[in-house]
Amino acid sequence: MKHTTPLRAAVAALLLTVGLGAAHAGVASAVPLPEPAGASSAAAPSASAGLLDAMRRDFGLSASRAEERLSAERAAAAVEKAARQAAGGAYGGSWYEPSTGRLVVAVTDRAKESEARALGADTRLVRHSAAALDRAKARLDTLRAPTGVAGWHVDPRTNSVVVTVVRTERETPAVRAFVDRARAGGPVTLTVAETAQAPRTYAAGTVGGDPYYTGNVRCSIGFSVYGGFVTAGHCGQAGAAVRGWDGSAMGTFQGSSFPGNDYAYVGIHSGWWTVPVVLGWGTIPDQLVRGSAEAPVGASICRSGSTTHWHCGTVLAKNETVNYSQGAVHQMTKTSVCAEGGDSGGSFLSGDQAQGVTSGGWGNCSSGGQTWFQPINEILGRYGLTLHTA
Repeated sequence: MKHTTPLRAAVAALLLTVGLGAAHAGVASAVPLPEPAGASSAAAPSASAGLLDAMRRDFGLSASRAEERLSAERAAAAVEKAARQAAGGAYGGSWYEPSTGRLVVAVTDRAKESEARALGADTRLVRHSAAALDRAKARLDTLRAPTGVAGWHVDPRTNSVVVTVVRTERETPAVRAFVDRARAGGPVTLTVAETAQAPRTYAAGTVGGDPYYTGNVRCSIGFSVYGGFVTAGHCGQAGAAVRGWDGSAMGTFQGSSFPGNDYAYVGIHSGWWTVPVVLGWGTIPDQLVRGSAEAPVGASICRSGSTTHWHCGTVLAKNETVNYSQGAVHQMTKTSVCAEGGDSGGSFLSGDQAQGVTSGGWGNCSSGGQTWFQPINEILGRYGLTLHTA
């Protein structure tokens, strides 16, 4: 960056769902973990003070319990990768369970349960494999959805495909017709959930502040990569000029995709530089970025954006198709997070690991809501970028 003014962060919200058929899981409750025996206050923290402060505020955790949860989630991420490989075609998905501090791995073959347990996971025997659920979800991706359908995703907890509809439009003919077509696509179970509002992107008109600007749109920097930064695609098209916090020329959109995807890469001019930091706007200490290991469903996650400061929540779903008014966006991750105008493109972190850039959602940070992000590793791979890490 050209200056040291930080980004901001935001996350924490309310998931409003009413399941039909299989029960739909809402936000995983943040159950405080027991204090570790003999914990030393002199031990070096594994996360910044700002991140721990946000987790204490939004989860009701002490600093030591927050660090213990982050440690358990890092272990769960490693177990998830190994368990997926061990289960092979019997893998039915997985999620982090805050109440136990362990990863739960779903399998369709009882013989595979012992292998997952040997890796340190709890197990659940389910009917459908993750591959079958993904195929059913992919069939929905080929359908044109009405605006009353907010999106759809695979839910490993219920071993089903979940279609989320706007509560006030649930009984409209167009929504009912879409749900009927989705149910007919089988063979997996379809769960219908409700949301209070339709999702929208979080770009905003130029209202001041310290993110970046393109045209009359204000958005937030996501993560530094060598040569520039990544952000949301709906913030600008390829070739669009970008101005920095002070109005000076900052760079140019080198690539952008929206809808279908919601990611972009901005190359920066000389006079600006990148740093492996998510900034705290002076409200909290800056957070170093050390990698991009993907957090499992159920894990805690925090976000920084140029409007709403730091908040924390949980990962609710992955590979969700979100139906914006501009068109559907695929392979999104849903969180229990609030956000507001200008937060688009901002950083999602799990501990010190980059997760993705803010796309959109519903609600606000006064009454709550949900937010989706585009996973960072997909963006890096798409443009051949290298994340700037500490």
